[in-house]
Amino acid sequence: MTDAGSHSVEIERKYDVDEATALPDLSALPGVVDVGAAEPRALDARYRDTADLALARARVAVRRRSGGPDEGWHVKASAADGKHEWHWPLGDDPDEDVPAPVAGILAQWAVGPFLPLARIRNSRVAYTLRDAGGGVIAEFVDDHVRARNERTGAESAWREWEIELGPAAPADHAAFFSAADALVAAAGGRVAASDSKLARALSA
Repeated sequence: MTDAGSHSVEIERKYDVDEATALPDLSALPGVVDVGAAEPRALDARYRDTADLALARARVAVRRRSGGPDEGWHVKASAADGKHEWHWPLGDDPDEDVPAPVAGILAQWAVGPFLPLARIRNSRVAYTLRDAGGGVIAEFVDDHVRARNERTGAESAWREWEIELGPAAPADHAAFFSAADALVAAAGGRVAASDSKLARALSA
């Protein structure tokens, strides 16, 4: 496991939708000419934080997530330009402590021990949205989420959609998301009240 991990910046938008809401025509989004086949993913994320929630106060999350193409340890930090994410591969034990390289990144916000905070399981269906040249404009995901606040025992469930921009996204992000907002609204959805599954799980 490398100390620094891989780093990326996520630019995304989440939407609250009801269980019965039908998917919109994603090809109506600007620049999208191909909507990839549905890709089911079973995701299981276990979040940690200090006893006094130092990471949550700093708008930082650390999780161990299995399932999906990016399974591993993740650190996410919210910033004005999006969510900065660091990623490391998984160990073999689902109950393993936060690995030293991950703790090293977290040290700028908090020092462990990092205790169980929440578990979020997600039945996800993902769709890749491509332009005429095959470039990835965005990924659209349909999430059915089950969450447990490990410190209170409270459980919750909801459905949400998410659009995350890809390397071929239009330069005008605001215009693209404005079009996405309108498309989702016409389908019966709305911009999410929370931009974080973890925050929603902890508020239950």
